[in-house]
Amino acid sequence: MRSSHIALTVALVASLSFAVTPVGRTAHELDRPSASESFYPSLIAAYHGAGPLETSSVDDRSGGIKEDIPSKYTGRYGQWKTEFLSTEAGRNQWAFYQSNPKFTLTITVSRENAEGATTGKYKWNDAGELVAATITLGARIDQGYPNPIYFPVMNSLVPTETSNRIDGETLAATKIAHEFGHVNRTVKVDSAVYQLQGQLIPQYNKIFLTNGRNENDPRLIEMAQKIGGTPVQIWEDREYWGEANAMVYLRDRFTEESMRCPLFSKIRHSVDLYAKNYEPRFLAIARATPSRKICGWP
Repeated sequence: MRSSHIALTVALVASLSFAVTPVGRTAHELDRPSASESFYPSLIAAYHGAGPLETSSVDDRSGGIKEDIPSKYTGRYGQWKTEFLSTEAGRNQWAFYQSNPKFTLTITVSRENAEGATTGKYKWNDAGELVAATITLGARIDQGYPNPIYFPVMNSLVPTETSNRIDGETLAATKIAHEFGHVNRTVKVDSAVYQLQGQLIPQYNKIFLTNGRNENDPRLIEMAQKIGGTPVQIWEDREYWGEANAMVYLRDRFTEESMRCPLFSKIRHSVDLYAKNYEPRFLAIARATPSRKICGWP
């Protein structure tokens, strides 16, 4: 099953690539992808949109969380934020960034990519420390469910005939948790490697799309070794870290087994199908539930 997943995602990269918005430009300004812009799988782009992945080396000293919310969205944003902060995980992560004088996290809401969200505009200082990032939430993140391949946790909230319907505010908070997961992970990664990935992924895809889609091309193998994997492997690793944090939120949000277990069972099903190599990061969260009941996980 894992091999079929890789084949599927490679095919998706080849068949439909999406440009990531470069510094100083908005998505509607992009006409078509250029060789200097990054590409990523269409199923990820369907949720994150052509969101910013730009990186730069600057020293941002303001610190804390900056909420840049247009007035027409403050009401709904306040509800989403309250829901996120209703959990221990949400409160702890918010407090960590709010009280950090060396890191600035900007959160904004946009009508673009209304049911999705994205995290980017990463900035590092000269010492290679991440000092800033921006989370951009769609104006309707309380609606819409991403696909289960890269988003097994958020997709677990899809209502079924046998499950209790989970409200839109919880869906929105789960998406916020996913984006916080991206920030949490990027803070820890090697900045040189991350920025090298941003430089070489477009080159990798350009070669891949012109060499008969041959992954065994020596040039591609060399690039993959330098950046820690193929572009698909890099993107899926990033998304599953975001989803792991979303699962932490849901673990804290639903303490009753009658609510948590159906969700965890659906997450496990999707992980088994599409993300088996990443199962340990989800299993660790399931095992950390207060009741010790891991809801169908081994």
